[in-house]
Amino acid sequence: MTEKDDDIILLNLIREGDRLAFRHLFETYFTPLCRFMHLYVRETTIVEELALDIFTYLWENRQTLQIQLSLKAYLFQAARNKCLNTLRQKKLTVRLEDTDLDFAETNVMSLETDELYQLIQEAVLALPDKCKEVFQLSRTENLTNQEIATKLNISVKTVEGQITKALKRIKDFLGDSYSFLW
Repeated sequence: MTEKDDDIILLNLIREGDRLAFRHLFETYFTPLCRFMHLYVRETTIVEELALDIFTYLWENRQTLQIQLSLKAYLFQAARNKCLNTLRQKKLTVRLEDTDLDFAETNVMSLETDELYQLIQEAVLALPDKCKEVFQLSRTENLTNQEIATKLNISVKTVEGQITKALKRIKDFLGDSYSFLW
């Protein structure tokens, strides 16, 4: 059964008023949504309120809600929209650096972001040597796949394969706790 199939079953149960299904959805996505929204809005209290608003809206409109993609995609899109609307209402601006997932350049890191950065660094260090070299040239030195291929005297397809392999291994290393990044 795929994630999409699970989403369809879960959504149908929620539409029927199944509180356990809704609770499962809430427990699965509340924390990842808050982490994601914290990249936009740096105030934990506001982030938690916004996340609760999303789930409240979902429950109150469960019978008429039309979700085109997956529940996960819907929730994260709703979270992004809530954050941007909140920032607009407060007439705040978000610097690109604050929403970028390049945590190494962020000046003020929360403890959780610092932990995530350390985990990513560990995952990169655990990569096989060639894979790590290609990945670092891509992400750290911002070289194109063609530039990496030329520099290492390998094909562009090999570069693409190594980057895909690196991303998969990093994702596996991080586990489900940080699945909101993917």
